[in-house]
Amino acid sequence: MKNFHALGLGTLTALGLAAMSILPAAAEWKPTKPVEFIVPAGTGGGADQMARTLQGIIAKHELMPTQLIVINKSGGAGGEGFLDVKNSKANPHKIVITLSNLFTTPLATGIPFNWKDMTPVAMLALDEFVLWVNAQDPYKTAQEYEAAIKAAPDGTFKMGGTGSKQEDQIITVAIEKALGKKMTYIPYKGGGEVAVQLVGGHVNSTVNNPIEAVSQWRGDKVRPLCVFDQKQLPYTDKILGDLSWSSIPTCKSAGLDVEYLMLRGIFMPPGVSDEQVAYFVDLFKKVRETPEWQQLMKDGAFNQTFMAGAEFKDWLTKAETTHKGLMQEAGFIAAAN
Repeated sequence: MKNFHALGLGTLTALGLAAMSILPAAAEWKPTKPVEFIVPAGTGGGADQMARTLQGIIAKHELMPTQLIVINKSGGAGGEGFLDVKNSKANPHKIVITLSNLFTTPLATGIPFNWKDMTPVAMLALDEFVLWVNAQDPYKTAQEYEAAIKAAPDGTFKMGGTGSKQEDQIITVAIEKALGKKMTYIPYKGGGEVAVQLVGGHVNSTVNNPIEAVSQWRGDKVRPLCVFDQKQLPYTDKILGDLSWSSIPTCKSAGLDVEYLMLRGIFMPPGVSDEQVAYFVDLFKKVRETPEWQQLMKDGAFNQTFMAGAEFKDWLTKAETTHKGLMQEAGFIAAAN
């Protein structure tokens, strides 16, 4: 009898395991309602354009079971958007696209926020900066524009840029130091507005991202003088006549020893699970394989570096240190910091 019971228990256990093996595996996490996509910047700028392109790609290719809804929250130099995400603890239905104001805004304003208050997901790309002038102006090269700034009284030339004490003004201060001359910096809400102001002749130059001024370049309204990178851009598709992104010299070769690249990354609120983060990492890997994404990369002359996990966190730690040094040098850090 004892043996019978032992045999019966083993048989029942085996049958139970067999039954469990044919049950469906637990479903991986996926969104169950619309996902808010926060843009901590104004409409028309590089972050906004990338977010809306991502929204279109995901909808067209049905890469997500629910909608992605773009929401601009640019108040307080993007602080409004970052604080919204920070305060949405454990909410997996909210993501934010980041630019360098991820670092500059808390340093400049003293708002209670740090990138570590959110959950890093992935670096989608790095964005370039280009020195632009109005196509009607006589400056054909960066050297000619530099010479004009040096020859004029301080404050004569106006530089338009996105926000105050952010990346555009950081670059402007670096240009001023390189030339030994002061410019008048005029802040606007977003890169789209900055481009319009340059076309209208209300400022003399900008340092807009490529995607923010490419349509005006195609229309022969603005002229690129140099790119703030250590090497020329690799994209050879023609933009205007025989000119392509690869035609633009580096600013360093033109006598401006200034280099700057900007993050285009994705974060989630604090407290989300590894599985939820992995879902979005996989989602954006799928996005990167689409022809629409590749076209955006060409149009905007992006550096296509992709990172996630520990590699991305290491990059963020180093970038934070770099930006703190740049902000200190420019005198932009709030007293609270």
